[in-house]
Parts: sequence; C-alpha cells; structure tokens
Amino acid sequence: MKTMKLSIALFVLTIFTMNNSFSQDWPNLERFSEDNKKIGPPLAGENRVVFMGNSITIGWINTRPEFFKGKPYINRGIGGQTTPQMLLRFRQDVIDLKPKVVVILAGTNDIAGNTGPSSLEMIVDNIKSMAELATTNGIKVIISSVLPAYDYPWRPGLNPNKKIPALNSLLKEYTEANGHIYLDYFTTMVDDRNGLPKKYAEDEVHPTAAGYAVMEPMVEAAIQKALLQN
Repeated sequence: MKTMKLSIALFVLTIFTMNNSFSQDWPNLERFSEDNKKIGPPLAGENRVVFMGNSITIGWINTRPEFFKGKPYINRGIGGQTTPQMLLRFRQDVIDLKPKVVVILAGTNDIAGNTGPSSLEMIVDNIKSMAELATTNGIKVIISSVLPAYDYPWRPGLNPNKKIPALNSLLKEYTEANGHIYLDYFTTMVDDRNGLPKKYAEDEVHPTAAGYAVMEPMVEAAIQKALLQN
C-alpha cells in the first residue's frame, strides 16, 4: 500500500512539475534560446530570413531539409503554437536575429483552439502586432495565408474549411493596406472542399514533401520581392 501511495504521489508530482514548467514558459522561449545565442549577427551582405510559425513551419525543415541547406534561412517553428505564443517569442526568435525578412505562417492552431477560444479578429490582431514589431525594426514582412484544412484530426467539427478562407481574406486585406507581402498558398493548394488534398498532406493538415515542394518556389518568389522593397 505504501509503495502504491508513493507511486501515485510521484506521478502527481511529475504532472504538477510538467504543468508548472509549461505555465512558466507558455510561449516556449526555451526552445530556441541556446540556438539563438550561437547564430550571431548576420554577415555582411547576408539576406537573412526567419520563418516564424507552428508545426507546418518546423515540419518543413524536418521533411525538406535541402530547401534550407546553404541558405541564410532560420526556421523558428514550434509545433502546436498559436499566434499569442508566437507574439511573445517574436523579439527573441525573430527581431534579435536581425533578419532582413520574416515569413509568418500562423493561425490554424488558433482556429483549432489549441490555447483556448480565439476569434478571427484576435488572430489577425496578433499577426498585426508581429508585423508592426518587425517593421519598427526594419524587417520586411511576408504574411502567409493559412493552409487549407477541411477538418482537424485532433479536434474535429470546428469547420476550418469555412473559417480559414475568412481569416485569409482579413490577412490579405491587412497586408495590402500596409505594404506587406501576402503569400497565397491557399489558392494554389486548396481542393473543392476548401481542404488540403491528400496529395499534399496525408492527414490533410501537415504538408508532405510534395506539399512543401509546391510552397517552396512561392516563398522564394515572395522573399525576393521583399528584398527588393524600399
């Protein structure tokens, strides 16, 4: 009996410690803290680009590492993250790295409710704040459309196939009104259900190599356009 009570106590302590650790670092600032210190400032003439996002962004370097190899591209995606978490780590993981361009791909996890309920306006406001921080620090901004999703396997029934197009319309309107670049993955990749077809994502949310291969020339073109902006 004592052994069982001890095991239960240790289990409860472990869960408490994990939850407490998460609550103390909700935006996961620790994830790239050490890596950021090792990078150092950009070299002369370096066109550094930071990719800020969630699992779709970090999955890119895991699935297609060759796209990033030999380029001044820094991937700062964290799986499952929402826009308020990204906003909190934006200074550390983007601004302090002194890139010329930031590529923001965010919002789908907000719609999924990963960190609680979130309206489309709340998502846009967080992305606006990231864009404003970047602009203030001389960083060109590329705001990506949210990729299509007919439904979320981990939280079905939230109608992302209706909410994502509405969010993308708001993002496009904002970028055009503020001189940023809107990167429209959605229109190129969407199927007739407003979803992401299995040829691009087996779970219809996270791109496969084939999905990223579609995205790569599009983001490269957007980066080149951003670098030419005055």
